[in-house]
Amino acid sequence: HDLALINGQLHANSVGQNAIVRLEEDGNHPRVWHPRCIERDGQPVFGQNHLQLNSIAAGASLEDSFFSASIDHLSARRPGHQNFPVDGRGVLFSGATREVYARGLTRPHSARLHQGKLWVDNSGYGEFGWVEDGRFVPLLKLPGWTRGLAFHGNLAFVGTSRVIPRFRQYAPGLEVETSQCGLHAVDLNNGRVLGSLLWDYGNQIFAIEPIPRSVTLGFPFPAHARRATAREKLLFYGFETL
Repeated sequence: HDLALINGQLHANSVGQNAIVRLEEDGNHPRVWHPRCIERDGQPVFGQNHLQLNSIAAGASLEDSFFSASIDHLSARRPGHQNFPVDGRGVLFSGATREVYARGLTRPHSARLHQGKLWVDNSGYGEFGWVEDGRFVPLLKLPGWTRGLAFHGNLAFVGTSRVIPRFRQYAPGLEVETSQCGLHAVDLNNGRVLGSLLWDYGNQIFAIEPIPRSVTLGFPFPAHARRATAREKLLFYGFETL
């Protein structure tokens, strides 16, 4: 699900194994971390997805990192099932203790460390915020399933996706019909949306990563217009600025 460099080595969420793996140059991918809650009689359950362990807030080491999941225990009802319970069941795990660090989230995603805070998308409510004293503190609510998160200074770039209708029960805090696919620039000081890049014909955004300006030519149209033109919409995106 997610990729992150930890201590110079590439790591990934192996969602189907409820674990974090290290991706090695020879193609091997040994498991290097798992939450304590997947252990039965002292043995971890790696055979199928139970938690939706889906993002990595990468620290200097595994012990300094955090990991998001939709639930914190093994159950016969698993992610993907129509009756999988989600509202307020999501958690963040501590890499150091392998125990729950924060609770009360709904389908959390894109956990990240920035400026001394642990940030996360509370996807099922379209929220973005940080963790304080073991609880999620929302900075703002956006019109879609929040997923994808990157930072530059005091700006956050947050992705939103349309809610897939057959999984509407996973988004109890969102309007399915009006959810939008887009990228939103957010001022971390006050939660104000400074501008949005909307894909009117788009559907899903999974991840957002900053890249150097030297490796991209940018978009084919400038962002000077307040509203997207019909021609711009045909290219799958439109700018919305304040």
